[in-house]
Amino acid sequence: GDDNSGRKVITFSCCRMPPSHQLNHTRLLEYLKYTLDQYVENDYTVVYFHYGLKSVNKPSLKWLQTAYKEFDRNCSYSILSSMILNSLLTISFSFPRYKKNLKALYVVHPTNFIKILWNIFKPLISHKFGKKITYLNYLSDLREHLKYDQLNIPPEVIRHDENLRGKQKGKLPPVVKVPPPRPPLPMQQFGVSLQYIKDKNKGELIPPVMKETVSYLKRKGLQVEGLFRRSASIQTIKDVQKLYNQGKSVNFDDYQDIHIPAVILKTFLRELPQPLLTFECYDHIIGITSVESSLRVTRCKQIIQGLPEHNYVVLKYLICFLHLVSQESIYNRMTASSLACVFGLNLIWPSKGIASLSALVPLNLFTELLIDFYMNIFNSRTVPGE
Repeated sequence: GDDNSGRKVITFSCCRMPPSHQLNHTRLLEYLKYTLDQYVENDYTVVYFHYGLKSVNKPSLKWLQTAYKEFDRNCSYSILSSMILNSLLTISFSFPRYKKNLKALYVVHPTNFIKILWNIFKPLISHKFGKKITYLNYLSDLREHLKYDQLNIPPEVIRHDENLRGKQKGKLPPVVKVPPPRPPLPMQQFGVSLQYIKDKNKGELIPPVMKETVSYLKRKGLQVEGLFRRSASIQTIKDVQKLYNQGKSVNFDDYQDIHIPAVILKTFLRELPQPLLTFECYDHIIGITSVESSLRVTRCKQIIQGLPEHNYVVLKYLICFLHLVSQESIYNRMTASSLACVFGLNLIWPSKGIASLSALVPLNLFTELLIDFYMNIFNSRTVPGE
């Protein structure tokens, strides 16, 4: 899932750790490295569910030493290894790239032991990094920081959370009644359908927020290194969203941060009620890896041809822009592959639950093909009003 700033979220659940004697720690090490490699080039967030770490499933000190040496040799992936042993301390010695791009670390259901260890080693860890760590006593606290419903939280953790609340209040927490959603504002653009935006903007197919962010980034952002990889101030993003939803004008020059329009564009796509590539296309897109390499572009074209006209036009507009960005990769370092990692899950997600880790490969591959072969894929369909 994503946090409230659009950063990818990595979760680690201690209760899913099997007994140490049943676990192949070498494979665990490789899995941790593989998982981190999916995200560390961009800003990301880690959520650590501490409940369930016991003496029986805690890796040995010998394994930690082996892991630390391995991580240190390979740019030091010490973030998750330190979590497994519940100290969270070796992070301060991580390779700068990983430490820099980790923007938030949420420790859920922390024990007093973790807090004591942190206080002991706090003088050895930079103040800047220390500010990234947040202790959360209850699952509900996560809602303030990220999209809670997207998280795959183990049932054991949920039951533990309920027990904690029950002990605190002497009874299980009451069922919270969710108020009905408010009707959208007349000129709202975030969280509403493409059709709603079209109807409120004199039939324009391209939503104003997309047109303005893309136009601005074309003029001033094509050669910015790391475009779309960086996050921006959460409050500023909320303020800009509010202006758009109220139908007011936005001048991105006022913010003096090229990453703000970039984040706004990603946020718009992510908050659509239905993904731009539609729920109906999800299974077809997931199947792209089973198609012979030489036929994948043709298959992409077939899938795209099946989109509703409005979705097709908006997608074509967006991919045309991302193609331009990729052509400037010598300056901005954003190749088609890099852009696909950022935009894949903003263009398509399953109708229920969240995309699994295994789904990321085909989703990102499909997006990369759209960007790389834009001219070929979008050259044969013309839509009235495009």
